[in-house]
Amino acid sequence: MTTQVLDDLKEEDEEEEEDEEGCVNPTEVKMSQIVMPCHCNHRQELSVGQLLKWMDSTACLSAERHAGSLCVTASMDDIHFEHTISVGQVVNIRAKVNRAFNTSMEVSEAELSLITFQVSHILGYVSSQVTLRPVAPQTQREHVEYSVAAERRRVRMLHSDIVKELLSSADSSAVCSGTAAEKTRVESVELVLPPHANHQVNTFGGQIMAWMVNVATIAASRLCQAHPTLRAIDMFTFRGPSQVGDRLLLRAIVNNAFKNSLEVGVRAEAYQEEGPNRHINSAFMTFEVLDDSGKPCTLPRIRPEPLEGERRFQEATARKKIRLDRKYIISRKQSEVPLSVPWDPRNQVYLSYNNVSALKMLAARKNWRLSTEKDKVRLYTLEQKSMLSFRVEAEVDVPAHRAFCLLADLSNRTSWDMHYKKCELIHGVDDDDFIYRVVTPSVRQAAGGSPTSTNPGEGVLQDFILLASRRKPCGHGDPYVIALRSVSLATHPPFEGYNRGEVLCAGFTILETNNNIYYNQASPEVLPYISTDIAGLSSSFYHTFCSCSQYLSRNGQLPASEETKSIELPPPSPVLVCSG
Repeated sequence: MTTQVLDDLKEEDEEEEEDEEGCVNPTEVKMSQIVMPCHCNHRQELSVGQLLKWMDSTACLSAERHAGSLCVTASMDDIHFEHTISVGQVVNIRAKVNRAFNTSMEVSEAELSLITFQVSHILGYVSSQVTLRPVAPQTQREHVEYSVAAERRRVRMLHSDIVKELLSSADSSAVCSGTAAEKTRVESVELVLPPHANHQVNTFGGQIMAWMVNVATIAASRLCQAHPTLRAIDMFTFRGPSQVGDRLLLRAIVNNAFKNSLEVGVRAEAYQEEGPNRHINSAFMTFEVLDDSGKPCTLPRIRPEPLEGERRFQEATARKKIRLDRKYIISRKQSEVPLSVPWDPRNQVYLSYNNVSALKMLAARKNWRLSTEKDKVRLYTLEQKSMLSFRVEAEVDVPAHRAFCLLADLSNRTSWDMHYKKCELIHGVDDDDFIYRVVTPSVRQAAGGSPTSTNPGEGVLQDFILLASRRKPCGHGDPYVIALRSVSLATHPPFEGYNRGEVLCAGFTILETNNNIYYNQASPEVLPYISTDIAGLSSSFYHTFCSCSQYLSRNGQLPASEETKSIELPPPSPVLVCSG
């Protein structure tokens, strides 16, 4: 990453810290623990199981503070361990509710050691038996987390479908060499005693997770013949409770071993002296073995057992692909991600997530500066060291859902947008995501190096391969979203006679107000159709939004039958075309 981008990220973090000063989140819970020898493994490092206990307690306390009633952990997703913690250090855990849905909440946690580096960050989902009141975000960061939480929930619910999609196209050839997976199998039984129960007399979720980590570590060590280091947990899913007096049967086995990492699958079942076993929890854990210099060692290969073992082997490969896609697309700052990420059916969910969340994050920033206003069309700018962003707000007396349907219909875009010469639907991914090829007038470099639009017919045309993602509100106060970003397709390389443009972040957010007025925020990173005089509102840009307003007003009121039809059928629309 360049020094310039690093400076931008540092500046963003400082702004967020300033924004949070003086704001107290009513759901925030902090826990501080000093690491004692009894909390550690033989290396005098904090046991991951102990850390998970503390995390689970903090998350539940935060959730109960919001719900006002007893809560239980439903799942923990995306747990990443970046560093180890040693005896004598202090662990500070902070948890707060990002968003409340009907009967579940997303709780985010960050764990920091005394030397202030981030150890891990998790997203936990906690369920309650009561209907939850909405969360009221206060700071900029809380607004972003609140907005993006719905998109994360959507990704989590589609996780199993993504794995199935990857398995359908996976290479099913068997592995003939390597250590037999059966040799890594571990089984352990734990008796649930009163100290293992929570205040609801159920087995403490953190305790179950700690036991699962223990058996997974033993299974991993049987393959690598060394002490493995837990790096990530794909998902803890609590399927049901267990009580004091239950026996917990914990099973673990190495599913697959890659060059520098291995995946262990763990399953927890509860049973009484009589009666069938109850599947209560599952998780997939990724381990590494580090050498004396802290670098990952090469691991031996694994030979899966027939049928069931081969299924787990292939699923582990699919999950690794998901983790790599997530790291490449989601888990990095927006400025680190290449503009045109290759689109693939297997990563479409994460590209769509990144597309929507990037626009929501940009729209949530509070440092927008009003540059000019003309006839209620307002141009805002957000200047950073590595980029310049624009936002345009316009008010139209059209219901938000109707404006969303109209702007999501690209078939009429050329009639009101002079920057659209042609728009071709390449692929309808699903009901919410579409890929288009858009042709626009050429862009030339003006004096001073800034891009401007040329007159029609001049120069070489530009085209874009765009992923358009649309989202209806998940809850009260959410905007309608039409997000846009560039992707690359092997079937559509740059065409001769066209300059291939790219879009990092663009789109519309549409909000309903008391007077049925919506705000249309166009927020691309670079918009070549604004004149070089940023202080003034470009006539081209202004007239485009006037045309958009007139188009919405003309078509804003239709009979109910036609309105219903337009809501169901049209594809989504991107914002004014931009290039980076």
